[in-house]
Amino acid sequence: MAAAVALLGRATGLGLGLGLVAAAGGRRLLRCGAGAALRERGTGTLLGAAVLCRPGGAAERCLSRGTSSNPRPKRPLTAYFRFVMDNRPAFKEKNPEASNTELVKKLASAWKELPASQKQVYEEARKTDWKRYGEQLAAYKAQLTPAQAAALKEERRKQLARRRSIRAKRELNLLGKPKRARSGFNIFLSENFQESEGNSPVAKLKKLFDTWKKMSAAQKQPYLQLAQDDKVRYENEMKSWEAKMIELGREDLVRSRRQRLKKKPAETAKQTETAKAKASSSGKKAKLKKSEE
Repeated sequence: MAAAVALLGRATGLGLGLGLVAAAGGRRLLRCGAGAALRERGTGTLLGAAVLCRPGGAAERCLSRGTSSNPRPKRPLTAYFRFVMDNRPAFKEKNPEASNTELVKKLASAWKELPASQKQVYEEARKTDWKRYGEQLAAYKAQLTPAQAAALKEERRKQLARRRSIRAKRELNLLGKPKRARSGFNIFLSENFQESEGNSPVAKLKKLFDTWKKMSAAQKQPYLQLAQDDKVRYENEMKSWEAKMIELGREDLVRSRRQRLKKKPAETAKQTETAKAKASSSGKKAKLKKSEE
């Protein structure tokens, strides 16, 4: 089931709300992050770890990090975001029909045209808050146990890795990298998800996953054929895209030769036989030398 959930999240982007975990009494809980415990969705009520966390699960590990009574201080806003918060209501009032995207563009343009003397006011406020933040953060870290500090450091490392991954994916999207080929199950899932029975996305997923497992090879064949066609499409588009990346000087985005060229079964079998023959020959020579001694 967990594998199916992962597949659905990657392939269809249907938004299953997997950040929620079930607890006793049917309550819906928000999964905790660094420096926070589980809280009941909607109410924000802090819930106890002993009853609600599955032994050894991610939620229990989060709570066992030992969140302190003092919450981790928040980073101060940048000068630009301070300007946006101060001026967004006025911009919204002047442009009631504007969308959020349009408002952001107008605010960004206004920030660029703002005199340096006025920008300095926001910058000074940022510096003052940043100094206070440094003091609060030092006090927060000082009252952590070694285990809590190590967990906090690891969580920070994961956050930075996720940010790098998001930036990399965003760049690839801007460069027009082709979408990966879908599997037969993913195609079956996307075609039948909306009509599937179930009161929730997870229930629908479970139903379709069970249906797929019970399907015969002949029933799966159309989806597997579509997946094979999609694989051909992906490889052709990737070749064109990688050629374009080479022209742009982005060889770092091109797959290695080992990734692009998969060994044929016959070649692999031949190499295996050759390796076995060499090993056998070496063994015989070693035995003959030992007998001569």
